[in-house]
Amino acid sequence: MSSAAIYGCSGHRLTAAERAFFAEVRPWGFILFRRNIDSPDQVRTLIEELRASIDTPDAPVLIDQEGGRVQRLGPPHWPKYPPGAAYLQAETDVDAARDLVRQGARLMAHDLQSLGINVDCVPVLDVPVPGAHDIIGDRAYARDPDTVARLGRAAAEGLLAGGVLPVIKHMPGHGRAFADSHHALPVVHADLATLEAWDFVPFRVLSDMPMAMTAHVVFDAIDPKHPATTSKKVIRLMREALGFSGLIMTDDLSMKALSGTLTERAGAALKAGCDIVLHCNGDLDEMKQVAAGTGKLKGKAAKRAGAALARIVAIPEALDEVVARARFMAGLEGRLEAAQGPDVGEALG
Repeated sequence: MSSAAIYGCSGHRLTAAERAFFAEVRPWGFILFRRNIDSPDQVRTLIEELRASIDTPDAPVLIDQEGGRVQRLGPPHWPKYPPGAAYLQAETDVDAARDLVRQGARLMAHDLQSLGINVDCVPVLDVPVPGAHDIIGDRAYARDPDTVARLGRAAAEGLLAGGVLPVIKHMPGHGRAFADSHHALPVVHADLATLEAWDFVPFRVLSDMPMAMTAHVVFDAIDPKHPATTSKKVIRLMREALGFSGLIMTDDLSMKALSGTLTERAGAALKAGCDIVLHCNGDLDEMKQVAAGTGKLKGKAAKRAGAALARIVAIPEALDEVVARARFMAGLEGRLEAAQGPDVGEALG
């Protein structure tokens, strides 16, 4: 039986200590970052090692491949992709932008599926408001919830068609945060009616998706004491008011928005109602602390995990990669170069 956790690893190959740890705790899945990426063959070998360590050939392997600032796979072996905001810059017509988003996501799925990666932590459904911290910024598809929902669904559909599970994030919304949750705990003071009419809309519209990632954000209209990740009240809102019945995973437990030890963070998130915890940085000592607060994946959480994996299509939608990529690049009209900023950090998800 798997444990209710997803872990990273330290480098291009598994160490003996990592292999032994994974064999002991049997995480549900793994996540890759730039520190794990060199060449296609190296990535395939690492993924084989990860899955072999828990004797699960189809174990979930996740990555944050959004495009723009958050792109773990990149040149020279993989193409650049634009951030979410670039699609509406390239196409002022929302319907045309939607088609372009789906094309991009389908091509991303092709890149990932060819390596053995079967989960992408996309789409970003956060809706930035004026003055909010730029941690979301151009990662957002638009500045209004209805357009974010439309373009977010296009991205999810492109991934699913290519045999890759999407993860909607950061539920129930990070766009109103005035701090970067990697470094501090954001507190949102908006009233519930405002949140329901704006921030929550894309998540409600995409409530049929298989997986969601929480926001390390306090919504004081719902629970002034706990960020969403460790709040029973917010997780209940996700399930009931937003109608999300899929697998809920935390954002990275090592982010500074959360308090307490890593063992306490893991336990609090699972107790609040998250199904699975995520730890990203590959630090073995930290992973051991997380494991101490993480139990087995069982009951409703295990059923949701199984239902999510069942959404991976056995045969991806047909794709002529050369034609599709040429069409996609033509649609972007040269906006790729302007859209590429520095990667905003290994842990950003």
